[in-house]
Amino acid sequence: MPTAKVRNLSNKEVGEVELSDAVFGVELNESLIHGAVRNYLANRRQGTSATKTRGDVSGGGKKPWKQKGTGRARVASIRSPLWRGGGRVHGPQPRDWSYKMPKKMRRGALRSALSERLREGNIVIIDDFKIENPRTKDFVNVMTTLGFAGAKKPTKVLIVDSLDNLNLILSSRNVQKTKVTNGYGLNIYDLIYHEKLLISKSALAEVQELLDPAREKSVKASDEVIQEKPKAEKKAKAEKPAKAEKEAKPKAEKAPKEVKPKAEKKTEEAAVETNEEATENE
Repeated sequence: MPTAKVRNLSNKEVGEVELSDAVFGVELNESLIHGAVRNYLANRRQGTSATKTRGDVSGGGKKPWKQKGTGRARVASIRSPLWRGGGRVHGPQPRDWSYKMPKKMRRGALRSALSERLREGNIVIIDDFKIENPRTKDFVNVMTTLGFAGAKKPTKVLIVDSLDNLNLILSSRNVQKTKVTNGYGLNIYDLIYHEKLLISKSALAEVQELLDPAREKSVKASDEVIQEKPKAEKKAKAEKPAKAEKEAKPKAEKAPKEVKPKAEKKTEEAAVETNEEATENE
């Protein structure tokens, strides 16, 4: 497992911390990082640029001159794209530039970028970002002590810590090319844009937990279980009333057929014959 030294704000070594091999020991994947950066920039675009077509430009309701007989070219409207002040053809229109990128690819790009920053030696782990007063001067002194300020060209620094640290946020917001975020706000563009990454021990644990591939598998398994539960409940609910109805309806008892004795049948037949004979004699 890769290891890194932990420093305090006085730039003194305080200890050492072990880093997750699944997060900080990944090979460089340039194509994946490039795709993630493009996705981030595309999703950040406003897409509000617009031009007026000939239907949007005001004026031009009247035909400037008659169609024939003037010797001039035929014109329908003074707001034609050929005329000054007319509409624009195929100009930009408002649109949504964003597109989805799979979570696994985005997190894989973050892991690859973090691993490369560690190999370059551009990750500095700080024990605790404790600044007593929210003053820009105090923050600049700390950055100078760490070796990130005082040069002619300021170093681009990304600080990852809790957003509850108000003194850090207030004292760093006026410093150029310095950004403060937390583990949840860490993105691929900031990792590539900033040259140095300062991260606190608490934020480091948060980042490792968020980007751990084992956590992604467990979350996926739990989501599948959650999706299966409602289906099972629906089936159980549908089966219960059907069973209840079957139990509620008793089977109709068949009434026994009345069996007439043979003697009665014969007497009935004889009576029918006598009636027929009587009708014939009449």
